[in-house]
Amino acid sequence: MVSSVEDTDIVDQVAASTGLPPGVAARVVDDVLAFYRTPTEQYVRRRHTELQAEGRKNPEIFPLIATELRGRLVAAPALSERQLRRIVYG
Repeated sequence: MVSSVEDTDIVDQVAASTGLPPGVAARVVDDVLAFYRTPTEQYVRRRHTELQAEGRKNPEIFPLIATELRGRLVAAPALSERQLRRIVYG
């Protein structure tokens, strides 16, 4: 398996700390990095759809998404509820 992770130290660390084979550790690292590389707009749309599927309504959804964005490891820019609505609805 060829990993797209340029820094092999992180793959080595994950493999050593979990006991995973290096190929599996590389895939895990790739998956985590892909999650954090998700563009903000794509993340907002996906979360909005997920939260609606749980039966939540927009007055609850948009503040929750705004809070989640502030807490991400790679923080997105601060977005108002209006900006979030524009991402979802255009």
